[in-house]
Amino acid sequence: MASIEESLAVIQRGVDELIPESDLVEKLKEGRPLRIKAGFDPTAPDLHLGHTVLINKLRQFQDLGHQVIFLIGDFTGMIGDPTGKSATRPPLTEEQVAQNAISYKEQVFKILDPDKTRVVFNSEWMGKLSASDMIRLAGQYSVARMLERDDFHKRYEAEQSIAIHEFLYPLVQGYDSVALEADVELGGTDQKFNLLMGRHLQKQYGQSPQVVLTMPILEGLDGVQKMSKSLGNYVGVNDSPGEMYTKLLSMPDDLLWRYFELLSLRPMTEVKEFQDAVEGGENPQEYKKMFAHEIIARFHDEEAAANAHKSAGNRVGLGEIPENVPVVEVSLAGRESVHIVGLLKEAGLAQNGKAAKDVFGRGAVYMNGDQLKEEKMFVVGDDVILQAGKKKIARVVLVD
Repeated sequence: MASIEESLAVIQRGVDELIPESDLVEKLKEGRPLRIKAGFDPTAPDLHLGHTVLINKLRQFQDLGHQVIFLIGDFTGMIGDPTGKSATRPPLTEEQVAQNAISYKEQVFKILDPDKTRVVFNSEWMGKLSASDMIRLAGQYSVARMLERDDFHKRYEAEQSIAIHEFLYPLVQGYDSVALEADVELGGTDQKFNLLMGRHLQKQYGQSPQVVLTMPILEGLDGVQKMSKSLGNYVGVNDSPGEMYTKLLSMPDDLLWRYFELLSLRPMTEVKEFQDAVEGGENPQEYKKMFAHEIIARFHDEEAAANAHKSAGNRVGLGEIPENVPVVEVSLAGRESVHIVGLLKEAGLAQNGKAAKDVFGRGAVYMNGDQLKEEKMFVVGDDVILQAGKKKIARVVLVD
């Protein structure tokens, strides 16, 4: 197991708050694997990279020798997390929760080591509590303190409805920490109130209070708003390799270092070297490609990462050229020229010759933004942007 100093360096990477660090040091001094908890409400079937910020941190704890508890909030999911909401959130059905939970497990094990992960559902203990147990739990916190929570306070001041069951959500999340005897709980900065509830309830139940670790909310590809499917600024865990490649290469240059810190498993010393190189004049696109390769390999495999540029998805219309078009070199290997149909196949813009003929015949091939209406031969030195249909585009450079 790593030393306390080494462990703290890894744990503190990218962290917003560690409450309190002194408690974590004392727990690490005990020399035992700590129980590291993170809860996820299965509110949607698919995860994006913003969700994986926490999962990456869990993996770091695993690599340090600690026990990770991946909590799927099937019980809390039926309440509906009120965090950041201006109105009562509709609860999920049992069927929705069950289906989304299956999808979650498939995706998180692309990061976490399944042999070192304990997956639990909070219905295991919450479903067994009686009405009197719930009343006792509710008695552990006051309404006045609950209304200090920012989202509840705003809704109360605006005379907007707050359902009684919404007060149960932070209490149930906090009780999860009691049931699991968690040493550390992770969550986004927006979950701080709920995470501190765990510390409060553990004290009430005679346990050593957990350490709270909050991670920042990841910005989306626009570099401004948080990553969100509804905003369209996301990279999905289940996106194709080509889609991931195209999206990640389109991010603002300054955002790259934020993504390296929160999403990459590379040492920060290495990331700092990359950043210094860019500041010294190197092209940031090369490091975006490196980052994209790591992410694609994690969620697909090495072969997919190596070939992602050939199948990079394009989300613009026919004839529109996006920024950061992937570059593909095609060797003529002694040939004098190559026909457009053959070039589409060799550049990975068509699966085979038949598909290349079909997309050209449909008038869906564009060169440098203009529809290619006539057959064309290409020679060494040609450097063109070719688009085949709405999803495949590349800057094709012909070499000897």
